[in-house]
Amino acid sequence: MEVASAAASASKGVAAFVAASALLLLPPLAVAAQNPPEAAGGVAVQIESPAPGVAVSGNLHHARVSGTALAHGKGATLYDVMLVIDVSQSTTTASGADVDGDGMVGLNPHNEYTAKLPPGAVPANLRSTDPGDSILHAQAAAALTLLRDLDPRRVRVGIVSFSGDVNPTTGERKTATQEDARVEIPLASDYTAVERTIRAIVARGAHGATNYAAGVRVAMVELAALTGAQSSRDAGREKVMLFLSDGLPTFPIGKGSVTDAGDEEAAIRAAELARRAGIVINTYALGPIALDYPRALTEMARISRGTYTPVQRPAGIIALLGGVTFADVEDVIFTNLTTGDLSTDVKLNPDGTFTGYIPVKEGSNRVRVTALASDGRRGDSEFEFEFDHRDVGDRSQVAELERIRRQNQDLQIQRRRLEIEAFRAEQRRRLEIEVVDRPGEE
Repeated sequence: MEVASAAASASKGVAAFVAASALLLLPPLAVAAQNPPEAAGGVAVQIESPAPGVAVSGNLHHARVSGTALAHGKGATLYDVMLVIDVSQSTTTASGADVDGDGMVGLNPHNEYTAKLPPGAVPANLRSTDPGDSILHAQAAAALTLLRDLDPRRVRVGIVSFSGDVNPTTGERKTATQEDARVEIPLASDYTAVERTIRAIVARGAHGATNYAAGVRVAMVELAALTGAQSSRDAGREKVMLFLSDGLPTFPIGKGSVTDAGDEEAAIRAAELARRAGIVINTYALGPIALDYPRALTEMARISRGTYTPVQRPAGIIALLGGVTFADVEDVIFTNLTTGDLSTDVKLNPDGTFTGYIPVKEGSNRVRVTALASDGRRGDSEFEFEFDHRDVGDRSQVAELERIRRQNQDLQIQRRRLEIEAFRAEQRRRLEIEVVDRPGEE
């Protein structure tokens, strides 16, 4: 970033951070001792339910299975997750879906396919005919969806927002020292407080330009618990930043309406520092910029060993954020080796925990759980249990199974869709081969 006084002060801050962060880098936690030894180098799959020797009964010829899958080297089951949300003025634009559930889908009246009115008939600042369907609202809905899939005993969540106040005369930053990002809530296990914060962000609304670097820096200070952080330090947790934006960076350099090389460079350098502090950044590009693979977002993810996810239809972030993984596990499949049934009715949570259903028969059933890691590795775990079909007067499992199926349908748009489809096809072929190799078995 080649800019006079701002660059000078920034370089001092960078030097101070590098010196401090060197003291914070700790080795990753080892894989827990109870992980199956055969999972070394692949994925460790642990079954929590059904417990060994416990008979299962239910209304359906389906058994509920739950457990945890962790990629080798991802032994830590505790996480600190910082959501970094874009609250710049552009996030008032329609997201493309009925986010607020009022039965009306907001449209951007300035798009040529909706602009049928004479010039001046639509206010210049109106970007969605239903403000509750904006990109900002979609980000908030995605954050709330993510919270529902996390366990507060294992995952602390914090929120940082970023934008950038603009001088209406010059189009540049209002002041050289302004804070373009803020900690909305430090890392917390109180998800009720996090939910209140998300709703408060939406109520406050969007404004200003887009300063990626500020968002990354503030989130980094919290995750690494550097001087000035509001979050407490916990070295035994993996650090993850989820960075969402619908636009290119336009600050801290030059005018807030223009992306300068220095704006991108500032963001990339901030990501480099985050990586030195052991922080992974997963970036999400919302809207038209998504398929352009913008340099700042893709580099931020690459440098920090995170992932870049394009979300061409911004409302898709709601399903995508619910399908994010911190445990580097992309999919889990159940196979009933006794009946030959294969099930993808599995809900995989970001921390690697999973819950799902497998078709079963009365009597003994042997089930295999197979997990796919982000890098293509996989791991298995097999177990056996007895099933007794009877009406136990509880219909909640039927509702849960339907919820899982709907969620999995929504996640077909996620970034690893093709890899997951190939993995599932491979498991079906594997089952077919095993059936042929065991003639005469049920």
